[in-house]
Amino acid sequence: MKVKDLQNIPAVKRKKKGKQMLVPTIIMASIALILVFIGYRKGGSLHITGMQSALTMTIQVLPLLIFAFIVAGMIQALLPQDLLNRWVGAESGLRGILIGTIAGGLTPGGPYVSYPVIAGLLKSGAGTMVAFLTSWSLWAVARLPMEVGILGWKFTLIRLSSTFFFPPIAGLIAQTFFANFNR
Repeated sequence: MKVKDLQNIPAVKRKKKGKQMLVPTIIMASIALILVFIGYRKGGSLHITGMQSALTMTIQVLPLLIFAFIVAGMIQALLPQDLLNRWVGAESGLRGILIGTIAGGLTPGGPYVSYPVIAGLLKSGAGTMVAFLTSWSLWAVARLPMEVGILGWKFTLIRLSSTFFFPPIAGLIAQTFFANFNR
């Protein structure tokens, strides 16, 4: 059995994904420990206050994070791969990029929601997912009411019209240069 054949086994794929997360985890752990140490050295109970704040944020975000990962996993499990490939895969072409663009713009929530969805669909094609992520970042329809309320409708329209074509263009670039992207 060749190494390439082993990559089709789910356990090997999970180990590969785990290794991809190891370096960012070590970096974040190092930064966290350094900041806790700095808080401790400053005296008082700054390190305790910081840890309590972290625990509060974890309790608030953890349910959303768990459900976002469940959605991403269920998308992978329930949607047939050939259907995904046909509609948003590399062979879907411009249609897939436009679907990714619209879906990204309409996806509510922060990165805790969108990144697990993107991770779940990433094997469908880099072009579609780049368009999804770009439109989620630039358009964010769920953010529009707040933007209009704070910055005004005129500025919001200028911003939207200035960024309107970027998500599909980014998707086309990704599809052109990274057509053989495998995660």
